[in-house]
Amino acid sequence: MTSAPLTRRYDLDWLRIIAFGLLIFYHIGMFYVTWDWHVKSPHASDWAEPLMLLTNPWRLDLLFFISGVGARFMLDKMSARGFALSRFHRLFWPLVFAIFVIVPPQAYYELLDAVRLGQIPAYTDSYSAFYLKYISGYSGWCDGEDCLRVPTWNHMWFVAYLLVYSAVLTLIWPLLKRIKGDWPLWTFVLGPWLVLWGLRATLFPVFGDTHALTDDYYLHALYGFLFLLGAMVGRSDAVFEATRRWRWLWLCVAVVAYAVFMPMSLWSGGELPPWALFVLRGAREAQAWFAILALLGFARQHLSAADGPLRRTLTEAVFPFYIVHQTLIVVAAYHLAKFNLPIGLEFALLIVITVVGCVLTYLIVRAVPRLRPLFGLRRSAA
Repeated sequence: MTSAPLTRRYDLDWLRIIAFGLLIFYHIGMFYVTWDWHVKSPHASDWAEPLMLLTNPWRLDLLFFISGVGARFMLDKMSARGFALSRFHRLFWPLVFAIFVIVPPQAYYELLDAVRLGQIPAYTDSYSAFYLKYISGYSGWCDGEDCLRVPTWNHMWFVAYLLVYSAVLTLIWPLLKRIKGDWPLWTFVLGPWLVLWGLRATLFPVFGDTHALTDDYYLHALYGFLFLLGAMVGRSDAVFEATRRWRWLWLCVAVVAYAVFMPMSLWSGGELPPWALFVLRGAREAQAWFAILALLGFARQHLSAADGPLRRTLTEAVFPFYIVHQTLIVVAAYHLAKFNLPIGLEFALLIVITVVGCVLTYLIVRAVPRLRPLFGLRRSAA
């Protein structure tokens, strides 16, 4: 495989937009499944879990890979110091702002929902009283041995990890840029899958995933690898052309892997012999990696030339959307649950409230120069 100079990758812009859009719907889905989340619907059941598992293995893997590709394009246009400063200002200030402004309502309504579910005694503090305890690091909100840790970053862990990986990439870039991105096809296809499978089989059973930065060894190995992989192959036109050429094959492999992974994951009850767990983890990572290859291929085939005002607007809007979406979901979901609405109506209202809230937030932030850096936008529209 040979490398070729590339212009801006509109296909990856669209794929990033789509992935973040799916993430918003995924977090709405978390209100309805039996998995642990900040608030839970009275309608919560396992009916939607097979659908959730359709995207669960690959959605964040894809975003870290695309982020690595984007970092490579930036590093090819600016110095390592310029890249580090750019990433710091783009990610650090929104992270701090979110921790102390955007995320606290999530923790507050998580406590109120725990009262509704009978998990903790009645909680009567006003939001202002709660917030003072939140910023002071209060540790007395507990359900048995499980305590709510504050301040917290909740969904903004993604931004914190991206900031750290960008800093690491800056430090090792003088060495990493010497590695040629000319990968033989089957090395690029099978190599990452085997790495992902190996990490899932070895590190995940020991460390799990915490999103706590300091002790999240499995996720750092996983997401750090995919971020660096994206940076290494980001300029290889041949790599992405191969994903396009074989996109239907990658899709078929991902579908078969899902057909193996989903029933084993949902209906095993966690009681699988070691060999079956090994197969389960291999199938999960096959679904993840080959879905990523398929998505890269279909995006290259259909979206490479799809430029225009909509792409430019959504490319800018996606970060503010990400910052506010989960708070909108948690607050709206908690209040909607009080009305005991039919699940279809509740779900539709939750989507509308979340999307409208995201759009309004973006429009306000875009128009107010002082807010723009707090949501990851340039100080003035270019």
